[in-house]
Amino acid sequence: MNSQITLTDTPTLRARARKNIEGGAVTSGYTADRGEVVRQLNAALATELVCVLRYRRHHFMAKGLDAKSTADEFLVHSNEEQAHADQLAARIVQLGGEPDFAPDGLSARSHAEYVAGKSLVEMIREDLIAERIAIESYRELIQYLAEQDPTTSHMLRSILTKEEEHAEELSDLLVSQPARP
Repeated sequence: MNSQITLTDTPTLRARARKNIEGGAVTSGYTADRGEVVRQLNAALATELVCVLRYRRHHFMAKGLDAKSTADEFLVHSNEEQAHADQLAARIVQLGGEPDFAPDGLSARSHAEYVAGKSLVEMIREDLIAERIAIESYRELIQYLAEQDPTTSHMLRSILTKEEEHAEELSDLLVSQPARP
């Protein structure tokens, strides 16, 4: 038990909950800069959406040896990235912001680039690079939030776990591709 933390008494908790009720889930105990958190989450949202689109393209464009299984993996990753985008958008709304789904400028807001890749190996490499970018940006955002926003931090940790799985799977796919002359 942490003896340095004093718990708030019940009447005070009740009184605080009645103040600024229009804030929804964001209470007076929220100490992060909401505007900055929403801005960062919108950048993460753009990154996820760019990844969804790139993975979808790669799913349909995959050709060559092992293309079917790799294309199937691209589709799974695309769907998982879409789920991440949905989580981010929902959290942005909870924080009183608006998720930015505008296609104009989507690529500019994204941390990851949209590189199509011509061969299966190029596609895998570009997806792996994007995953590595996402991993770094999520790690930094988690550190930035620290204990100021545990809900967002917990959500980002969950997304980070999946991004690391994607990177490992792509790395394995890259190694398994036959050498080209």
